[in-house]
Amino acid sequence: MKVIIAAAGTGGHINPGIAIANKIEQEEKDSEIIFIGTERGIEKDLVPRAGYKLKTLEAYGLSKEISIKNIKHTLKTIQSIRKAKQIIQEFKPDIVIGTGGYICGPVLTAARKCNVPTILHESNSFPGLAVKMLSKKTDVVLVGLKEAKENLPKAKKVVVTGTPTKIKKMKISDMEKYFLKEKLDFNPELPIVLVFGGSQGAKKINDALIDIIKGQNISGYQIVWAVGPKNYDGVKEELKQLKIDIDNIKNVKALPYIYNMEEVMNVSDLLVCRSGAITITEMSKLGKPAIFIPLPNVSQNHQEKNARVLEKINAARIILNNNLTGENLKNEIEQIITNKSLLAQMGEKAYSINIENVEDNIYKEIKQVLEERK
Repeated sequence: MKVIIAAAGTGGHINPGIAIANKIEQEEKDSEIIFIGTERGIEKDLVPRAGYKLKTLEAYGLSKEISIKNIKHTLKTIQSIRKAKQIIQEFKPDIVIGTGGYICGPVLTAARKCNVPTILHESNSFPGLAVKMLSKKTDVVLVGLKEAKENLPKAKKVVVTGTPTKIKKMKISDMEKYFLKEKLDFNPELPIVLVFGGSQGAKKINDALIDIIKGQNISGYQIVWAVGPKNYDGVKEELKQLKIDIDNIKNVKALPYIYNMEEVMNVSDLLVCRSGAITITEMSKLGKPAIFIPLPNVSQNHQEKNARVLEKINAARIILNNNLTGENLKNEIEQIITNKSLLAQMGEKAYSINIENVEDNIYKEIKQVLEERK
């Protein structure tokens, strides 16, 4: 099978693309797969690191704002259809798969012009404008959450497959949990709250944590805090000004980055984080309750819409970014973490939206599209 995967911008778009590529290679050893992305996104790092070739186009997201800059971006994106068509004609793929980002528009449009079957994967509960437009002519749209299906009324075909993620549920015995907590220099008897703001951290979340730490009264639970590589030195200095040593905070382990995130997420009892599609998938897969602080000013406000899906079934609480303070975050944490019954109930609700065998589901749909287009 020869496959082109279009993915750009964020890990939430690129990592599912890589997971799909890995599944195809696992099932079909003689497959050939290339990615199409841009020069600007982290696909420049993630795709080659995963062992795949990356071709690049100059494409940009759609914007309703009228400006010279946006007009230029729109023209360049339209022009990139021609280059995408050249790549497709040279590579001759059996199928083109888009897993998100502004790159999907020109690549899937070019694929249709070349009469190549197309598939879109949408991780968020509320698809963006580009996905809605493309869904009308794409062979099938695969979605991570059933709510997304309801928001694509004009799509040719929509299938709920789930979203691929690197984080898996681990079978951890009480003894293993004990040692994992010891490795973090934590009390094995106390629950853990994991706080993170994406791979780079989040200043607003960090500021709230600093406010909580100032009070020096964290008790009955422990916090693992992923500060973010770019933010760590600044936070360390800010705490130093308050005469607090970042490496010696009672019941808090502050780290620039968590490299063993799968282990730490599995051993944690409550998550405090943004609500991107991949995070939603991971917390449901592990059955973890969460306090979401949705990232504002993102396309279609999709992070808040993702979070509302979990809030609606009582698996999560939401604090909007503008309303976040150390005080209200601490109150929310303590209401949940000190109530074992509530923790368990929220975890069960989170797990209730988990979808098993995601990669198998997606591979099955790819094969079906190819069979139908023979």
